[in-house]
Amino acid sequence: MADRTVTLRGNPLNLGGSEVKPGQKAPDFNAVDNSLQTVRLSDAKGKVIIITSVPSLDTPVCDTETRKFNQEAAGLTGVEVWTVSMDLPFAQKRWCGAAGVTAVKTVSDFRERSFGQNYGVAITSGPLAGVTARAVFVVGKDGVLKHVEYVPEIASEPNYAAALAAARAAV
Repeated sequence: MADRTVTLRGNPLNLGGSEVKPGQKAPDFNAVDNSLQTVRLSDAKGKVIIITSVPSLDTPVCDTETRKFNQEAAGLTGVEVWTVSMDLPFAQKRWCGAAGVTAVKTVSDFRERSFGQNYGVAITSGPLAGVTARAVFVVGKDGVLKHVEYVPEIASEPNYAAALAAARAAV
């Protein structure tokens, strides 16, 4: 398999883990919520989940993206939005409080790093090695991926409309 990459201001960064595609079963993963409890995708069976992967909530594009999904999530019935990053749960909780984000569930992949590997967003080279790349996944009630977007340039925002349309269609 060829190396998969994204860019940071035009400079390539390698991605580790397995690329996922729409139509396949969403891989399970273990992450940690803001209360230091383990969260598993399999525990959300029967729900529509938008999973956003970001490098760090403490960066401008990740901040903007998570706030935008928070606004949209407030108006979505039957859809949960989870934002996954390598930020520690303490930092995620602090950021959510400061940003007034209440409709997005932030979870950290720091403990097991299973999300980054299972979804192919683990950055393995360059200055961001060790964090997760920007991507958006929509998981249907049936546990199947309905939408997958690996954002090619980390400094760019995702296609919100496509993710939200896929989530609405999955409800």
